Amino acid sequence: MRVAVIGAGLMGRAAVYDLAQNDSVQSVGLFDTDENLAVEMATKFGYGKASASALDADDETAAAAALKGYDAAISCVPYRYNLNLTKAAIAAGCHLVDLGGNNDMVDAQLQLTAEAEQADVIIVPDCGLAPGMVAVLAADAMTRFDKVESMRIRVGGLPQSPRPPLNYMMLFAAEGLINEYWEPCVIVEEGQKKTVNPMTGVELLEFDGIGKLEAFYTSGGTSTLPDSFLGQIDFLDYKTIRYPGHCALFRPMLEIGLGSRQEIDVNGTAVEPRAVFKAVLNRSLTFDDLDLGLVRLTAEGLIDGESKTRIYEIVDRQESKTALTAMMRLTAFPASIVALMAASGEITQRGVKPQEIVVDPSLFIPHLKARNINLQVTEH
Repeated sequence: MRVAVIGAGLMGRAAVYDLAQNDSVQSVGLFDTDENLAVEMATKFGYGKASASALDADDETAAAAALKGYDAAISCVPYRYNLNLTKAAIAAGCHLVDLGGNNDMVDAQLQLTAEAEQADVIIVPDCGLAPGMVAVLAADAMTRFDKVESMRIRVGGLPQSPRPPLNYMMLFAAEGLINEYWEPCVIVEEGQKKTVNPMTGVELLEFDGIGKLEAFYTSGGTSTLPDSFLGQIDFLDYKTIRYPGHCALFRPMLEIGLGSRQEIDVNGTAVEPRAVFKAVLNRSLTFDDLDLGLVRLTAEGLIDGESKTRIYEIVDRQESKTALTAMMRLTAFPASIVALMAASGEITQRGVKPQEIVVDPSLFIPHLKARNINLQVTEH
C-alpha cells in the first residue's frame, strides 16, 4: 500500500511513524507547505519508506494531483482544509481520513457522499482521538446492550507535571484548542439533540495513579454520534478532562473576547484577538514535559432486563522525552489505523461516512492493542 500524509506537524509525524512500521505499507508520502520541514520529518520518522514534497492544501487541483496513485491519505492539517482535501481525494480516487474537529466542516464533507461513492472511495472525517477513536468505542458499546440508556465520554491530554496557573501544556494546535473551548457543544438529552455552552457542566472525576481531575463540555468531541445514535439512546455527552481549576481560569479569558476573530483597533492596526491569544498560548504553554492521555467512556443500559455498566478506559503515558507524546499516539495512530483499514479493504463502504457507521470495532480494537494502546474494558 501507498499512503499519503498531509501536514508535517506533530500528528503528521506520528502518522508517518506508524505507517512506516507497518509491513503492508510500501511507501509513505509526506506533504507540507514547508518542504524543508517535510523532508526533515520524513527522514526522521519514515524509516526509509517516506518521501517528502511541498503542497498547499488550499490548492484543490494540486492536492488532487499529489494524491493520485496513493491508496489512502491522512489529513493532519487544520480542519479548515478538509473540504478541499475531500474534493481532491475524490478527484484522485484516493481514500481519505482526517483529524476533523469542527462539526460544520464535517457536515459539508458529508454532502459529498454521492461523489465519493461514484469515485469508489471512502472518506472518513474525524478520525483522531476525540472526535475519533472514541466513536468506534461508542459503536462497540452500542452492540453490547439490548438498550443503551446513556453514554458519557471523557477525554483529555495533560502534562504529567502540571504547572500553574493553567496546569496545561500545548499538545496540539492552539487553533484547535480554542475552537473546542469556543464553539457550541452538541449532546443528546431525553432522546433529543441539544446544544450546550462550552466550558460549562464542570464535574469532578478521578483516575488511579493520577488523582482528582475535572471535566467540562467542549465542542466537537461527539462529532456525528448524536445523529448516528439518535432514537437509540436517551443521553450522550462529551467532556474534556483537565486538572482541577483549569476551566475557572480559562473561561473568563474567552468571555472577554480573546477567542474572537473580529478584528479590533490597536494603535491604528487591525488585530485579531484570537491570533494574539494563540501566540500567547503557544509561548506560555509550550514547555518540556512528558504528557499523558486519558479516555473514559461509560455506557449504561439494559442486558436481558438487567441494568449494566460498561466502561472503556485508556491511560497512556509518554515514556521518555525522545518518545512520541501520548497525544500524538492517541490521535495519529487511530487515523492511521482507519486509513489502512480503508486501503486494505477492511472498510467496504463507500461515500463520506462517519467512523461509527463504517469502522468495525472488532477489527479496529485489535489494531489499537497491537500499537500498545492499552484499552481496558470492564462491565458490572
